[in-house]
Amino acid sequence: MERVARRRGGRYEIGFQVAVDAFLALVLVLVAVPLLRVIVTSVAPLSPEGIPGFGFLFTPWRWTIEAYRQLLGHRSFLNAAYISVVVTVGGTALNLVLTMLLAYALSVRSLPGRPFFSFLILVPFLFNPGLIPTYLVVTRLGLIDRLWAIILPTAVNITNTFIMRNFFAELPEELKEAARMDGAGDWHILLRIIPPLARPIILTIGLYYAVGHWNEFFAPILYLNNAKLQPLPVLLRNILLAANLNEYVEYDAFSAAPVQALKSASVLITTLPMALIYPWIQRYFTKGTLAGGIKG
Repeated sequence: MERVARRRGGRYEIGFQVAVDAFLALVLVLVAVPLLRVIVTSVAPLSPEGIPGFGFLFTPWRWTIEAYRQLLGHRSFLNAAYISVVVTVGGTALNLVLTMLLAYALSVRSLPGRPFFSFLILVPFLFNPGLIPTYLVVTRLGLIDRLWAIILPTAVNITNTFIMRNFFAELPEELKEAARMDGAGDWHILLRIIPPLARPIILTIGLYYAVGHWNEFFAPILYLNNAKLQPLPVLLRNILLAANLNEYVEYDAFSAAPVQALKSASVLITTLPMALIYPWIQRYFTKGTLAGGIKG
């Protein structure tokens, strides 16, 4: 009976593994096929008939980077990329500084009123006031048509703060006590001792913030009326929906790149930075997420 049970258990385990592998293969195909389509379209030239010379999954009969040249050579696209970089870098830096300060303060067990402050911070997270109060605050502060309007409302994310707080709370208390015995204060501990130990969680939370800022779409539409302040996601929407591309790229009847190639190239350029950053942070990602999820 025991051998039969083991055989059945082995069969179930193999069957489960096969099902998981098949599901992952299906997901890979569903992700890879559209991505391949976009890549192939972005490098396809015009055929003599004026259409891209390739089938759905076939590579074009010749390659060209004309679509990328036209996009990267236009002032509006470069300006949108610059705005996205400024918002992403500046916003992520501000997010990390404020989140680390708040998370470290909440991780100190001797902090007077710690449960009360934790509950006070959770209130706006549990009872979201909605869009209208945020819009009124941004308007009263005079932030309309300023990049601060899309950075300050999301300066601190409550979920990321508590994840980082849990990570800080799990750090050995002996390290902090040893530093205090050597004359170090809380600022010295936070700035010199904590960051090397908390690198996984800092990079993980930083990735969350950076992806959010880079993909920010609704806030710029709401708060930025100046076309020169539009980030890449807004410009990408305009390119994909535009009937006339002359406003966004150097495009005319003699252009060497088809319209679909220009649109596909704009999608790839917009998504490429985050795709390149993630593999570099991936080794810290799992460790930071799991460690931050431990209850302090």
